[in-house]
Amino acid sequence: MSPGENPLRRSRSVEIALFQYAAAAVFLWLLSGFWQLQVQKSGIYAQKAEQNSVKSLPIPAPRGEILDRDGRPIVNNAPSFSATLAAGKAYSANLPDIAAGLDLPLDRLQERLAEVSPNLARDRIVLKENLSIADMAFLEAHRAQFREIDIVQSQRRFYSAEGVAAHVVGYVGEIGKAELAMREFSLHGPGDKIGKTGIERQYNHLLAGKDGRRRLLVDNRGRSQGVIESIAAQPGRSLRLTLDLDLQAVAEMGLEGYRGAVVALDPRNGEVLAMASAPVFSANAFVDGIDGKEWKRLLEDPAKPLLNRAVQGQWAPGSVFKPIVALAALEKGLANSTFRTTCTGSRTYFGHRFRCHARRGHGSVSLNEAMTQSCDIYFYELGKQLGVDVIAEYARRAGLGAKTLIDLPDEAAGIVPSIDWKVRLFRERWYAGETISFVIGQGALTVTPLQVAQAIGGLAMGGVWHRPRLVSPGQLAEMREGHARREPRRAPLAPWHSRIIRQLLWGVVNAGGTGARARLDAVDVCGKTGTAQRVSNRTRLEHNRPEFEDDAWFVGYAPCREPEIVVAVLLENGAHSYFAAPVARDVIKAHFDKKKRRQLQLSATRPTLARLAERTQ
Repeated sequence: MSPGENPLRRSRSVEIALFQYAAAAVFLWLLSGFWQLQVQKSGIYAQKAEQNSVKSLPIPAPRGEILDRDGRPIVNNAPSFSATLAAGKAYSANLPDIAAGLDLPLDRLQERLAEVSPNLARDRIVLKENLSIADMAFLEAHRAQFREIDIVQSQRRFYSAEGVAAHVVGYVGEIGKAELAMREFSLHGPGDKIGKTGIERQYNHLLAGKDGRRRLLVDNRGRSQGVIESIAAQPGRSLRLTLDLDLQAVAEMGLEGYRGAVVALDPRNGEVLAMASAPVFSANAFVDGIDGKEWKRLLEDPAKPLLNRAVQGQWAPGSVFKPIVALAALEKGLANSTFRTTCTGSRTYFGHRFRCHARRGHGSVSLNEAMTQSCDIYFYELGKQLGVDVIAEYARRAGLGAKTLIDLPDEAAGIVPSIDWKVRLFRERWYAGETISFVIGQGALTVTPLQVAQAIGGLAMGGVWHRPRLVSPGQLAEMREGHARREPRRAPLAPWHSRIIRQLLWGVVNAGGTGARARLDAVDVCGKTGTAQRVSNRTRLEHNRPEFEDDAWFVGYAPCREPEIVVAVLLENGAHSYFAAPVARDVIKAHFDKKKRRQLQLSATRPTLARLAERTQ
């Protein structure tokens, strides 16, 4: 071997060694990939491979129906079709064509995709609900192009076109970012429909069902070749409300042309027989996603159509507060048979002149005459002697100043002022003149129509206040174990004082009082009128603006001795209480007319049942 051959041979040996190492490295790399593919991540890759031939589609669960007390539907569902998109397979190049074909804003479609969390990238989002024939035709014609889109049969929520009980039942809508973080919606995901307000929100956990799923074998064009697996959806539970659609219709008709509320309760158990708020809104506008302009219009509307005035609005009650003041005076021994005062139309208290609604006055009046004619001067005298804290104590006993805990979200509590309340809230002392306004239901005192109905209904029952309910505790007990009935709140009222209050309220309606328009021939109605000022009389007369008109109230119950219905009516800017009284009268009359019809139908069926029994013997 020559000396020059040794370096060459060494160079070739190095090249061979490097090649061998490189070949070994490639082999190990291929072996590692094979190990991951076949062993370590076999499930993941198998799933990805399966997705090329298997498609998983949701089966939306129908939401439970909402029925009235007789089983008549208030809210139900209608068959519909929705376009869904697999978020993880959304091709950005197709989005403009998809948006144009389905008449969707492109920016909103892109936002929807951006909202989907990365760990939910394989889930489907709803692009458009309630597809039209044109939408269906577009998607079928472009099935091969838009393989990420599928048409899913669903159940669309359907509400009354007239807005019957709209504020009570509420509406559904797509879950928002803030709601996704709430515990009550922990079982829901992006794109789900949830209850937003009313019964839909309060009982969303019962009304919402559980979606099913269907796995399909598809070809390379996305066409179904067969069903591999199908898991049925679990429908939501239907709810039977305590509402009576007949009474509800009468209440809503009574509010036509007004802004206001009507609440009818059964004071024996707290069941809500009717709850109307005006003006109403169309809940159907929210089901498919409300237009931004329409949403803004609703929010900025001065009539506040989205506000449930029955439980969320707070107003001065005016003279419908006087029965509570009368009870306090009776319990404290002030309003006895010898206590009289002379009403001349006005009187000065603490340096300020306070007027009665009767400019010429009522003359010499007792408690009976003062309640019948709603004399303010008499009650000014009672308030002066009782003091603010005693009146506030009895107001709170009747349930004012606190939520009734009705099964509806966002209930308002109202305000019952007192010396401690003002010091704590405003760091100011209570002035004696404020008591004079407070005693006739003005000043800082605010209530909801529901509170008024419950308060007067409890007085009619002798000091027993049942919690208002829209779904009976018995029905809830059947749906979920461990649901306990709430005991009513009771106050130790003297029975003869309750009888006196009943006699006073009977006179308001039946003895030439201010509530004569609520009178019925077939049944005794007890009640109280009320007119609450929004501004001073001078300002109202000077400016003559509709929004400065007084609010009109009436609260009544029947029969007087054994009440089974109590109705509170508020007409915003209704000017005079005699406009509110007929609304309550009509609801009470509808209740007893329906009761009479049922009794006649029952008596008519008894002879037939008796004859059938004789034949079987």
